[in-house]
Amino acid sequence: MLTTDRVAGAVLVALGLFMTWESLWSARRLPLGSVRTPGPAYMPTLLAALLIVFGVVVLMLGARSGRISAVGWTEWRHTAGILVACAACAVLLERLGFRLTIALLLFTLLGVLERKHVVFALGFALALAFGTFYLFDTLLRVPLPRGPFNL
Repeated sequence: MLTTDRVAGAVLVALGLFMTWESLWSARRLPLGSVRTPGPAYMPTLLAALLIVFGVVVLMLGARSGRISAVGWTEWRHTAGILVACAACAVLLERLGFRLTIALLLFTLLGVLERKHVVFALGFALALAFGTFYLFDTLLRVPLPRGPFNL
């Protein structure tokens, strides 16, 4: 019987296998390294293996979930809006910089899609965008895109 959990588990396993192939056996083959001296493929491969393991667990325990045919798509507009917002974020990140792009993404998700109060959505978006930039760029020294306005 095809259930929602079994489909989700199969997708997780397929994604884990694809990521393993991309890391180790594709044309851009990356060295795996060892536990003591990990290579660039070490962490993606480890995460892909965990994804496969948890996907198999979801597959095996998914017999009692609802049938896939019973799933309604009443929220398809909401889902499409989230996907479009995330795709726009990926396109705009280098062009507008991290802070402005993340603030726009969060405001769109909260203010437009979730219909939260404008002041709350704007405040939360700005605080999270600038706070995470400060944490990663300033404190942890992870370079993030600044965009044309050096924001």
